[in-house]
Amino acid sequence: MSSKADQTASLQPVDSALYRRACAQFATGITVVTVTDQGGIPHGLTVNSFASVSLNPPLVLVSIDLRNAKLGHFLAGSHFGINILADDQEDLSRRFSQPLENRFEGVAWHHGPAGTPLLDGVLARLECAVVKSFEAGDHIVLLGETKHGAFREGKPLLYFNSRYQNLA
Repeated sequence: MSSKADQTASLQPVDSALYRRACAQFATGITVVTVTDQGGIPHGLTVNSFASVSLNPPLVLVSIDLRNAKLGHFLAGSHFGINILADDQEDLSRRFSQPLENRFEGVAWHHGPAGTPLLDGVLARLECAVVKSFEAGDHIVLLGETKHGAFREGKPLLYFNSRYQNLA
């Protein structure tokens, strides 16, 4: 067993490469975050920076890169959807992370009660009202209050050590 002094001595100043590798050791679920633009067109992107914040009220947050071309739709919208992917939905994760014009083409989805695009067949879906958005480093954090939700049993799609993973 190493001593606390040994662990502290191995710490290094953080650069982007070390930070990225260290954070890759934290397993995350994969979501597709969705919104409808002012013209009623659905947009979505793959996000693994998602977290439950509060039970009462039921708050969640997602983090979106400032350089993401879809960010403006999320900032202009009053609601967004969170679709938690199942272990057999890696194709959806990859699709919604690509620079495709219409990511929804050929994908089964429906509108939630507030008009948010929600994907069919996912482990869970949440429809959230935007409570607040704020800049944090090179990302925008969207804080949302969950208004509607549904889930099914199954195993999640995970991202760990810079690769897709499944539970055994």
